Amino acid sequence: MFTVDELSTLPLLSGLGEKELEYLAGAVEDLHAVPGEYVAHEGDGRFLAIVVEGETELTKLVNGVEQVIAVRHPGEVGGEVPMTLGTPLPASMRAVESSRVLKMTVDVYHTLVAMAPQISTIVGTAALERMEMLTTATAQPLEPAIFVIGPRLDQGIHSCDAFLHRNRISYHRLDPDDPAAIALTGGAATRYPVVVLRDGTQLVAPTMRAVATAVGLTVKPSRAHYDVVIVGGGPAGLTAAVNAASEGLQTAVIESFAPGGQAGTSTRIENYTGFPFGVSGDELASRALQQASRLGAEILVTRRVVGIDPIGMTVTLDGGDILHTKSIVLATGVEWRRLDIDGIDRFVGSGVYYGAARSDAGLVQGIDLYLIGAGNSAGQAAVFFSGHARSVTLLVRGESLADTMSHYLIEQIATKANIRVETRSEVVAAYGDELLVAIDVVDRRTGSTSRRDATALFVLIGAEAATDWLPPDIARDEHGFVVTGPDVLGAGQWTGDRRPYALETSARGIFAIGDIRSGSVKRVAASVGEGGMAIAFVHGYLQLPAGVASRPFRPSGRKGDAEVRAA
Repeated sequence: MFTVDELSTLPLLSGLGEKELEYLAGAVEDLHAVPGEYVAHEGDGRFLAIVVEGETELTKLVNGVEQVIAVRHPGEVGGEVPMTLGTPLPASMRAVESSRVLKMTVDVYHTLVAMAPQISTIVGTAALERMEMLTTATAQPLEPAIFVIGPRLDQGIHSCDAFLHRNRISYHRLDPDDPAAIALTGGAATRYPVVVLRDGTQLVAPTMRAVATAVGLTVKPSRAHYDVVIVGGGPAGLTAAVNAASEGLQTAVIESFAPGGQAGTSTRIENYTGFPFGVSGDELASRALQQASRLGAEILVTRRVVGIDPIGMTVTLDGGDILHTKSIVLATGVEWRRLDIDGIDRFVGSGVYYGAARSDAGLVQGIDLYLIGAGNSAGQAAVFFSGHARSVTLLVRGESLADTMSHYLIEQIATKANIRVETRSEVVAAYGDELLVAIDVVDRRTGSTSRRDATALFVLIGAEAATDWLPPDIARDEHGFVVTGPDVLGAGQWTGDRRPYALETSARGIFAIGDIRSGSVKRVAASVGEGGMAIAFVHGYLQLPAGVASRPFRPSGRKGDAEVRAA
């Protein structure tokens, strides 16, 4: 806590009277930061910071690289611009050496200004000076990490676009006949995508693992032994990684494509707590990924788990890497359900798309778009794409949206003049050579079929479990979802001498969370909650005596809730 005498030595506050200083002494926050520790992060809510001891630096992400844009010494102020303009923090503040920083919240600042109006003038003048610094820092033109060359509707291009976008890799896509593309490739490319690195290296029709390696993403494990291996990098898996890494567990996350899972393709999530105006799935995933990585979790992308040995506690990756672990968390989520229409798979990525991400906006610009689905994902996509497409037609198999879509989305759709909802309608055929050009839509009320010109069809018709690869030791329900907790006992496959933890599978020490789990709520917030719960159970499991984890289970009557939770 600051004393009145300490506050009176700070230049901004030196002209204040005893009353104002006494108020501040009881209202401001006294922060102590070690070298490298962040006092605040870019994008945080605004506050005024005064360096009291030590030295801090202001950093900002420019072209994907964190750059130091200013330094603050004792007595100097940070946060004048957002405090004056009412915006989030435009830069981060990080301690260069052991530092002490005074933090003044918005409410405290406004109360102080009411008591001493001259403070507002001083801070406002300083804000104008800082604006020039920020303008210079952000005026640099965007320099993409790589160029991606190929036709906009090419399947490989769509996959590469999605991969780079969801992994937050800066890139620029060029059409093959663009003069810049011809200059880079000589115009001789026949297979796409062509990925050109800054050093001139060209990758022709590369795998996403090759792209990941080229841009510096992690594709190989750094160690052979972990405390917990998390299979899947969606909201549940990333939350588990954040909790595990923050608590000192050696943590690896295995993700077959890009972090975010199915939620990462959501154009807008309106009902996630803490985001009053909604948040896109890829933004939410990006923040969780940054958090997990900062805390020490190892995130492997473009790697698929091909086998789990519940007895030896090993995880085998495609390519042959074997990870030894003390516990496993299954968070693989679900896969979009496919349309059962002859020949439609040939258009996937070149006119037919499963899921809908913000990065797909360029595919629908100015066209007549068709969407299949009646759930929230379809509604969110329809609203988002309505700002890019000429028209959006939502094809719904049922009688109405009321039974399957949240009320707020139905209301939003009703306000969009270019969204049309057709109920009791289904797509029954698709046409085209290499690209989708038309679809047949049947009206189940009348039995009539109409052909529609269509170059983009987004399919969001629910999801299903993809768990065939799991060993038989891990019990699943009739739909393929993994059974956990008390339901494991009913499945008859539990072999421990204790009751399973609430999220534990029929294989001891292996947990299932999120959409893959039988009986899960299938909501992002629920998956995030289960991610945190799972690590609490992992800790409980890791603390069990070795004998408890290995002896067979012998039922001896009903056990209480405390015994369900503990060994």
